[in-house]
Amino acid sequence: MKRMHVHVRVADLAHNIRFYSALFGAPPAVVKDDYAKWMLEDPRLNFAISTRTGTVGLDHLGFQVETDDELSDMERRLATAELPIESEPGAACCYAKSNKHWTVDPQGIAWESYQTLQEIPTFNQAAADAQPANACCAPAAAPVNISIKPQAAGCCTPRASTSDTTGPSTCC
Repeated sequence: MKRMHVHVRVADLAHNIRFYSALFGAPPAVVKDDYAKWMLEDPRLNFAISTRTGTVGLDHLGFQVETDDELSDMERRLATAELPIESEPGAACCYAKSNKHWTVDPQGIAWESYQTLQEIPTFNQAAADAQPANACCAPAAAPVNISIKPQAAGCCTPRASTSDTTGPSTCC
């Protein structure tokens, strides 16, 4: 069975652990000095945050699978999208050793499909594997040439306060 995976880079781990623990109604299943992860069942979600290198915000999306067959199926799905795929068998990343496949969608968002093999004591074993410090997790986004139709002004923007009736309401 697949589990949706979301990884967000954050500036303040403790503040974000408090926020997401309240949002999910549960503490993280894993907490490290620079990382936390919730393994939720409803919805079935692997949600991770870290203070690693890079800009804060969405790091990548993906699917965590349980079997070799599910991982092979995800690789076939990625191949159907006709975008470059980067395979990483036995990758050390985010305190786990995993077999994984990466791609970047047309918007530049990295997508990961992976099967966790075992936990490891370090974030990505970069020094031991002679990989760059940011080699763990999402690959660099490729330049994308797409056209996005502008939305109506203010769509998907919540009102500044509950008493503000002049601004748009949340529409998404």
